[in-house]
Formats: sequence, C-alpha cells, structure tokens
Amino acid sequence: MAAVTTPIGDKVTNLVREIGTMFAVALEAVRLLFRRGLPMAEFLDQCWFLARVTTLPLILVSIPFGIVIALEVGGLLSQIGAQSQLGAAMVLAVVREQAPVATALLIAGAGGSAMCADLGSRRIRDELDAMEVMAVNPLHRLVLPRLLAATVIAVLLDGVVSAAGIAGGLYFGTHSIHITTSSFFATFSELSQLADLWMALFKAAVFGFLAAMVACYKGLSAKGGPKGVGDAVNQAVVITFVLAFFVNFVLTVVYFNFIPQKAI
Repeated sequence: MAAVTTPIGDKVTNLVREIGTMFAVALEAVRLLFRRGLPMAEFLDQCWFLARVTTLPLILVSIPFGIVIALEVGGLLSQIGAQSQLGAAMVLAVVREQAPVATALLIAGAGGSAMCADLGSRRIRDELDAMEVMAVNPLHRLVLPRLLAATVIAVLLDGVVSAAGIAGGLYFGTHSIHITTSSFFATFSELSQLADLWMALFKAAVFGFLAAMVACYKGLSAKGGPKGVGDAVNQAVVITFVLAFFVNFVLTVVYFNFIPQKAI
C-alpha cells in the first residue's frame, strides 16, 4: 500500500531537506577554506559591515533588557530579603541566555538580511553565473567570508551585549532596590562559573554561523526578480529565528546535563 502523505507532512519534509541543503552549502564553503585559503579583503569588509550595523542596536536593546530582567528578579529577591544576590542572578540570565540570543537576533535581522539581499541581487543580475564562467567559485569568494565574519563578530558582540545588559541591571539595582555596587559585583561568582561564559561564546558563534548560512543560501537560491529577493530575505530571517531558538534549547539541555552547576 502506498504511503499517504499530508500537506503538513510534505512541508516538514521539504523544510528538513532545505535545512540539510543549507548545511551542505555551508560545509562546502568551509571546506574550500582549507583548499584555497580565505579571501581576506572580503572577510574584513564583512566584519566591519556587521560590526557597524549591529553594535549600536545591540547595546540599545541590551540595556533595557537588562533593566527588565533586574526588575523581575529584583522584585522577587526583595520579597525574600535577598537583594544582594541580584548580581549573581544577572550573570546567569544575561551572560548565559540573553547575550547569545540577542546577538543571534541582531546578526540575523540586520546583517543576515543585508547578506541575503546582496547575494540575491547578484543572483537575479546573473553576476554569480558570470563569476562561475570566469572560474571564480561564489562559495569561496562570497559565502565563506560571510560565514566566518558572522561567526567572529557574533563572538565579539556577545561580550558587548553581556556588559550592556549587566550595566542596565546595575543601574536598576543601585537606584531602585538600593543595593551597593560592591554587593552587586561581589556575588558574581556565587552561582556562575567559567563554563557559563564559554558556553555563551560557543552559542554566539553557532548562532552567527547559522544566521550567515541561512542568509547566504537564501540569497544564492533567490529567483523571481526583486520580489523574489524580498521574499528570500523574509524567509531567511524567519528560518534563522526558528533555528536559533531550537539550537539554543538543544545546547542548553546538553549543557545542563554534562556540566555540573554551582550550588549556593
């Protein structure tokens, strides 16, 4: 008896197949790094572009985000008389979770959309076909620098986001629940550990790579003129958000199962 397929099943199958193709394209680009080297000029241009378009928005997002976290956690701590533990809670919330996720969203929304639009416009103008005719591999010349640039900048921006978020929490703690700056910083290491920072940096690198991977694939496969490029950009941002949150869940589960946590 033939298998019965449903529209939802077909969509899930197509999505899984497309994600597999994205990883295949990205891994092929990474493989070319060891065969042909890194186009350094394009890599540096992409690093500068990503840093320029994402740093300020990330800071502006992270400061109020840190204040909101401090507001929620600080209110609870005030009820149980443990206001001095706000610093420990802020490190866990901001460094472990908020910083890499916020970095992923901004890399995808600001940098990834620009990457997708750039490659998509090159595709519909047949520039990529012209590069192939001239024996220039678009994966090596265009995709590889963007993948590495997004990964590197995401790691660097993770520290900026962490500092901005903790600064927002410090401002709220000292002005609203009236804790001292010394008590805020003194509790940093009570619940957190160095593994939290390494995990946050690893998450940021993975999210940056995924954002560039999806953006480049959607740009390379764009078709249908300018409207097709716009659709590809929208799809790239949505797929990156979904992948980032799913991968974040998987990495967090693995982290909690294999890294012992500190106890108070």
